[in-house]
Amino acid sequence: MLDEQALMQALNSTPVMDGRRQDLWRDDHEVDRWAREHGGLGGEEERRWLRTARDALQEVEAGTSAGPRLRGVLAGVRKVPQPGASGIEWQLEVPPERRLAVELVLAWADVKERMPGRLRPCGNPECRLFLLDRSRANTARWCSMKTCGNRLKARRHQARARETPRPE
Repeated sequence: MLDEQALMQALNSTPVMDGRRQDLWRDDHEVDRWAREHGGLGGEEERRWLRTARDALQEVEAGTSAGPRLRGVLAGVRKVPQPGASGIEWQLEVPPERRLAVELVLAWADVKERMPGRLRPCGNPECRLFLLDRSRANTARWCSMKTCGNRLKARRHQARARETPRPE
């Protein structure tokens, strides 16, 4: 099963660089590399499902409805209980090319349940990254204080300085 680190890698695979949105998963080799690192097979169908799941999750987290696409990823999927050494284990029944995409959605659902309100888009409107706020107060706003946080604070400071009348 995918963990929250894999989820964040997938969600943050469309960063803004030099003012332009990049899609790191546009390159088939990159998606296949990520998939294989997480137990996937690689291949055209798996890539298509992974991109669909990632795009839908990004839209949901950005406040846009992506229900039909998520339903498509999850259609016909079942979790079946199996007795195991440590109790009941849940086996995912899903076509192999869709397994990682389903696991991505399940990792997202797990984070939303365990850490409500902690997964969110960066507060910088020019950024396309997401953050998982682990602060005690749940007040993190930026994917990185070093990049987005400092930039926005500097812009606000400059705007206030311009608005303040200068003595003559």
